[in-house]
Amino acid sequence: MNQTSSDHRMAQNASDDRTGRARYSLALGVVLLGIWLLWSGHYTPLVIGFGVVSCAIVLILTRRMNIADEECAPLLGLRPFVYLPWLIKEITLANIDIAKRVLTPEMPINPQMIRVRASQKGDLGRVIYANSITLTPGTVSVDMQDGEIVVHALTSEAADEDKSGDMDRRVTALEGLS
Repeated sequence: MNQTSSDHRMAQNASDDRTGRARYSLALGVVLLGIWLLWSGHYTPLVIGFGVVSCAIVLILTRRMNIADEECAPLLGLRPFVYLPWLIKEITLANIDIAKRVLTPEMPINPQMIRVRASQKGDLGRVIYANSITLTPGTVSVDMQDGEIVVHALTSEAADEDKSGDMDRRVTALEGLS
């Protein structure tokens, strides 16, 4: 292999890296500005200008720190819009189940610790999975090690739901690396 071929390949990789970082920076900027606008609640030109400047400063800092990557601006695309409605439905159903069990003492409660496999490739995916388990009433992620999450389940049904792997598959699809 000659030197010019190697140089060309290195230049192409650097160009791809810059393009990727620019894409993540743009996505992060849109998310930051969107969240800022939603939370501020004030839409006067001066206040919006402050928001744009604040978001620009954060973007400049993330670029200088070289942390504008897939974990900085995660979940690009439409995947979150498929996962979030499903998660909200699961949280609602689990809330109803737990409320029934609280209001009807005869309904069984069978607390148990289980282990579920986390098949996500990145740390962000595993964290989203563990947090999704914890957000669902009746289950709490207790520990994560060696590709498994230790979960405290309040009922056998909640334990079976976590063991089914449905949430694991959905979070893996959300992660988009599989």
